[in-house]
Amino acid sequence: MSFRDWLWREVKEWTEAIVVAAILAIIIRTFIFQVYKIPSGSMIPTLMIGDRVIAIKCPYGPIIPFTHIKLPKLKDPNRGDVIVFLYPEDPKKHFVKRLIAKGGETVEIKSGTVFVNGHPLLDGPFRNITYYNMGPYGQEGEKITVPPHCYYVLGDNSLVSKDSRFWGFVPERNLVGKVVFRFWPLSRIGRVK
Repeated sequence: MSFRDWLWREVKEWTEAIVVAAILAIIIRTFIFQVYKIPSGSMIPTLMIGDRVIAIKCPYGPIIPFTHIKLPKLKDPNRGDVIVFLYPEDPKKHFVKRLIAKGGETVEIKSGTVFVNGHPLLDGPFRNITYYNMGPYGQEGEKITVPPHCYYVLGDNSLVSKDSRFWGFVPERNLVGKVVFRFWPLSRIGRVK
């Protein structure tokens, strides 16, 4: 075998491996999971600035690239999930917040506690979190009804979070995935609740 034949075979093998790896990476990133870096303190203490997290996409129906077509979802998000979504005021940006209420439910923030359909959220991820009355959709004494096929989301650090209290609701079509795991920094590695 000549050097030229050997070189051609090597280039061909490497090219095939790179193309297959790129296709697999695109499929995984588009339809299964994606990595995000947390840029702000809106989710402290759950997520800190600089944390790197993995969000799974397939349960909520991933969006086909370069289209507005969303694949069928396998399940609905649950109250308390930390979700990734396309920011309603600029769909090129991804936001991470906690899901508080779904379409048809009422939300009220009273004395630092969130009430959904008149019931306070005090357990699980809502324990020891103070929610502040701010913005047009979070005024004291005002009950907000979430429109059908939409979500109401809040940051765990609601004093600095720009969330549904300010810009309203997340349309179901903007839902990207559920944050499930923090892998960086190593000192905080683990599931995200």
